[in-house]
Amino acid sequence: MTEKQRKLLTTTLKIVVSALLIYFIFTKINFENVLKALKQAKPGYLLPAVVLFVFSKILNSFRLNLYFHTIGVKLTQPSNLKLYLLGMFYNLFLPGGIGGDAYKGYVIQKKYQSGTKKVISVLLLDRLSGMLLIFIYACILAILLQNQIIEKYALFFLVAIPISVFVFWFLNKRFFDFALSAFWGAFGYSAFIQATQLLAVVCILKSLSITLNEIAYLFVFLVSSIVSVVPLTIGGIGSREVTFLYGSKWLALNSDTSIAISMIFFLITALVSLFGIIYHFRKPELKLLPN
Repeated sequence: MTEKQRKLLTTTLKIVVSALLIYFIFTKINFENVLKALKQAKPGYLLPAVVLFVFSKILNSFRLNLYFHTIGVKLTQPSNLKLYLLGMFYNLFLPGGIGGDAYKGYVIQKKYQSGTKKVISVLLLDRLSGMLLIFIYACILAILLQNQIIEKYALFFLVAIPISVFVFWFLNKRFFDFALSAFWGAFGYSAFIQATQLLAVVCILKSLSITLNEIAYLFVFLVSSIVSVVPLTIGGIGSREVTFLYGSKWLALNSDTSIAISMIFFLITALVSLFGIIYHFRKPELKLLPN
């Protein structure tokens, strides 16, 4: 099988999986109620949600640039932000064939010859750093949740926080020592990034007039964020919604409202990512900081 055929097969499988998951979701919910919730969403809260999401992505680009600097690629932030936005566009709208991370890695390696292994490593570390903070915030919200089943594991979630930080630090030191200097800086960026996205979801909750079980909805959102990273669907379409569906049933939440939250967040993601098309037609010129 040629590389082109492999990419075509990957894209096709993602489309099929996404379609199957979406079909499955619509058989389990009342789609009319979801549309009703979407139509009744208050625009006054959605605008701050968009602004907060954009801010989180700007912070995300700073975190990635911090990792680029550890391999000698000291990009200026404006050029890095353009590359990051283009990567967002590719991640969502051109799945399978050429993902955003793959494109960023290709461009950096081709232009600066930093070493394929190191480039892939810092892209992976950037993702894992974000996942670490999602996990930490999920543990905190799990402790705060008033759920009889989860309450039994409160001590586990509490202990898991420092252990997860230590394990990630140790793995950095053991396998990616060249990027260890960026560990705590990336950790700080990740903390602000995930907190900002949680605030964006709070705005979405407010737009849908949700005043009960806010912590539970935020907890499900964080779990769905982890699930959506698994590259089985197009831009996480379907996988996030399935997580919201089952999370809402498990935590006794309104499933139609949960799907509406997921759909609004995806639409915001798609809207912001779409701006990356500018740099698809006019590739960003990468510039380095002066020595």
